[in-house]
Amino acid sequence: MQKPLQNYIPALTGVRALAAYLVFVSHYAYAFDENFPRAVQRFLNEMHIGVTIFFVLSGFLIAFRYFDSFKLTGDWFKQYLKNRVARIYPMYFLLTLGAFVSYYFTHDQKVTNGFGSPIGLFFMNITFVRGFFDQLKFTGIAQGWSLTVEECFYFSAPFIFYFAKKYNKFWLQWAVVTGIGALLVVIFSRVNWYGFFGNFTFMFLYTFLGRCFEFFAGIQLALIVKKRQPKIDGQAKTWFTYGGFLLIFVCVGIMSILPIPKGEVAGLHHPFGIITNNYLLASSIAMFFYGLLTETTILKKILSFKFVELLGKSSYIFYLIHLGYMYDFLHRYFNKWNDDIFELYDKWGKDWNSPFQYDNLNVLYAFIILNGVAILLFKLIEEPLNHYIRKSDFLIKNKPRNPENNSEAIKA
Repeated sequence: MQKPLQNYIPALTGVRALAAYLVFVSHYAYAFDENFPRAVQRFLNEMHIGVTIFFVLSGFLIAFRYFDSFKLTGDWFKQYLKNRVARIYPMYFLLTLGAFVSYYFTHDQKVTNGFGSPIGLFFMNITFVRGFFDQLKFTGIAQGWSLTVEECFYFSAPFIFYFAKKYNKFWLQWAVVTGIGALLVVIFSRVNWYGFFGNFTFMFLYTFLGRCFEFFAGIQLALIVKKRQPKIDGQAKTWFTYGGFLLIFVCVGIMSILPIPKGEVAGLHHPFGIITNNYLLASSIAMFFYGLLTETTILKKILSFKFVELLGKSSYIFYLIHLGYMYDFLHRYFNKWNDDIFELYDKWGKDWNSPFQYDNLNVLYAFIILNGVAILLFKLIEEPLNHYIRKSDFLIKNKPRNPENNSEAIKA
């Protein structure tokens, strides 16, 4: 029985978990250095591709929901921003506050990167401004730099839709936006202002101006889907799903064999790595998503499982906590427990192994624990705050019926 493509696509919720876990692998691949050949280590280091998956998914979801209904009016924009704030901001604010509270007690320089005013830096973090500065991009919650990119897209999306409809120059916009980024680098690269658009690598990898193609790829996918109105027909087609999935990891393979520039950690930072990540990978991900939307595959069924769906819904929190003070807290306790266990063995006169003496096992423990924390925070804080803000009169008086349904769980 055929049915039209719905607003809520469980497989795309599951994809969010996959993306977050790939980023986790890229940050903790070092724990497996002794177990895998160098080529495998390099491959794992390029699993930052989860960020590109998030960006393409954001472009698709925002366009799929808003392209036909957006209005450049004050009320529409207020409602739009209200929905964005409800989805993104509460947990980001709370967890960023947690990072700076942690800094007060630990003086962990990863939080401030030597910036003179922690309070000023805190405000730069909660307003997403730090993401425009190369030297400050990893302060606070380090991986939160990507939210500056997301927020820039959210603000830009209605105008992208407007110019796409009015002038039919959709892809020209991508070239213009990237050109503006290049111009800013030319202007500010000689200015010593905490790396504000200080170099092309930073612009292309850490700002919306450099990474806008990924969002445009998602928007283009949404426009294709809307135009063709694909049906989920139950036939076991696989070409786009598995073809796109394979091409994603071909891109990873390409980046893993590129020379790593001095001072960097991945082939991503090589000029051709940037091209591969921002353009070839984004196109491959869009192809993969098209398969998930239109084909019936085992992978789609796995990504649609209820538990995987829950992991996808909590993946935003997992992404924010997998690197930083929460992981460091667990790591300190793993080390303490390891020492305590060996002291106990010494008392017993035993030469046994400790469950906390292996880095790869500790990473696995942290992965499981942080997923549990993410699910709890999602259920107890993120989801209730999300609904509360949407039902409140924040920015605009709440309407009796919200134009967006509860499928917001898969929103970027």
